[in-house]
Amino acid sequence: MASQVNRPAGSRHHVVIVGAGFGGVNAVKELADADVDITLINNTNHHLFPPLLYQVATGLMSSGEITGDIRQMFANQQNVRVVRGTVETVDTDAKTVTSVEGGKESVFGYDSLIVAAGAGQSYFGNDHFAQFAPGLKTLDHAFEIRARLIAAFERAELAETPEERERELTFVIVGAGPTGVELAGQVAEMAHRAFTSGRYSFSTEQAKIYLLDGAPQVLPPFGKRLGKKAQRELEKSGVTVILNAMVTNVDADSVTYKDMKTEQETTIDTPTKIWSAGVAASPLGKQVAEQLGAEADRAGKVAVNADLSVGDDPNVFVIGDMMSRDRLPGVAQVAIQSGEYVGKIIKEQVEHDVAPENRDPFDYFDKGSMAIINRFNAVVKMGKVEITGFIGWLMWLGVHLSFLTGTRNRIVAANEWTINAFSRTRHNLAVTEGQLECPVQEDEE
Repeated sequence: MASQVNRPAGSRHHVVIVGAGFGGVNAVKELADADVDITLINNTNHHLFPPLLYQVATGLMSSGEITGDIRQMFANQQNVRVVRGTVETVDTDAKTVTSVEGGKESVFGYDSLIVAAGAGQSYFGNDHFAQFAPGLKTLDHAFEIRARLIAAFERAELAETPEERERELTFVIVGAGPTGVELAGQVAEMAHRAFTSGRYSFSTEQAKIYLLDGAPQVLPPFGKRLGKKAQRELEKSGVTVILNAMVTNVDADSVTYKDMKTEQETTIDTPTKIWSAGVAASPLGKQVAEQLGAEADRAGKVAVNADLSVGDDPNVFVIGDMMSRDRLPGVAQVAIQSGEYVGKIIKEQVEHDVAPENRDPFDYFDKGSMAIINRFNAVVKMGKVEITGFIGWLMWLGVHLSFLTGTRNRIVAANEWTINAFSRTRHNLAVTEGQLECPVQEDEE
């Protein structure tokens, strides 16, 4: 029996938005005073700030500071309905999306559709690596990584030989983009600073942290100068950076990589691995692309038109990490600006009858890139301007505080960062028995 199609009462234009990340949330906000009804569908109850997941994973912040309850966020916006569910099917002919939650299937009709379901971790065809080297795309991943890091130090406490302890205190991070660099820097700070004040009966400074990447430099989008600066600072903090290294195998006990210059393979014995080497767009993008005659690349990103619509359908949009347009990077600003843009053109279409062919094209404004390396040290690239060190660190703090949801989160985050700057204390290191025994091994959609 077919499910009944859900639509709001009345005849207003109905916008269905899939995903409550930066793109989806900003599209909803842009449509706040528009003559439309909105259904926002998301597979969790919270909006997440992914750039700070690594701080949850390493005990600097709690999950509450980087999330916002979606229903509370839009409690005062009368034209939006929030629905929890995982969208499994989009039918562009019938103009419906089908979501599932708790075994219940729901079908929603739309006049305009915004697909902003984001991206998960990519293992480049080696999905079995995920069991041993979790990515960092969701809160569950952050909790799992934190549990694995803490468990490694606890096992080292009980090690019976120096060799066993050395193995337990070896950490490998795959991928030297911003997430990998920031993770490596924080794991080094945990071992060489936060945990050195008598927490353990051994010296945690024995820990070995490896950062692997197949590229010839760290932070490739930042350019050679900033990449070299970041590498030097990481190495000063105790991270061993290995470049031109293509990972060929990951199992429970080790990571094997091949030197792309010499073809020589090397194995690092370690039970603790973290993967941050690639992303794959939600499979919904490919599904939509196939129906509308558009192309999707190997990572699942959909080639969109100048107005971010797909194929010949001017009312279906793919935004944020899921879209492929002018080689735009998968960063928060792209998602934010594309969400605002699509919300604006839908509003113009509905209220001012602006035809699709008269839409202004999406014009992305690059506000720069930044990555924190360690305490008091970050790299920032804004056009031709490159900033490093303490000033870069202050800029990183200011920008990330401004993007957090809610005044309370900004105040708590600022307080946590201030404490960390002048103290070795970390207040968010708790893990549960369930996290230690049953780690999450699959990405959420």
